[in-house]
Amino acid sequence: MDLTFFTPYMLSLLRIMVGLLFLSHGTAKVLGFPKWDERPAVLSIYWVAGLFELVLGTFLTIGLFSRQAAFVASGVAAFAYFIGHARKSFYPFLNGGEAAVLFCFVFLYLVFSGPGPISVDALIGLFSSSTTQ
Repeated sequence: MDLTFFTPYMLSLLRIMVGLLFLSHGTAKVLGFPKWDERPAVLSIYWVAGLFELVLGTFLTIGLFSRQAAFVASGVAAFAYFIGHARKSFYPFLNGGEAAVLFCFVFLYLVFSGPGPISVDALIGLFSSSTTQ
């Protein structure tokens, strides 16, 4: 069986799952769900980051303005790494920043790959089919 048939659909699945994970960071920081002991103060830099995670995570999950959302989300993840993790240690394993690094590079990949065929972008024809796969 040729698995390359599934490649564009797996791209969509990757985008949806990483979008949901990013979204969950935003819901915890901004909406308090799931309950998190370190919920940031409203309008603090961490709360604003949560607002970005909430909005961009939603866009990425549904696949709307996917490339633009992924570009901004990649920057948000990089910013989060350098502000919240890098000062603790050089090594992501020791500073707790593995998720931020992975988010950053997966989002950067999505900027270039597009959202895949299962997306609002593909549904409304925002991009040609060659850029959504």
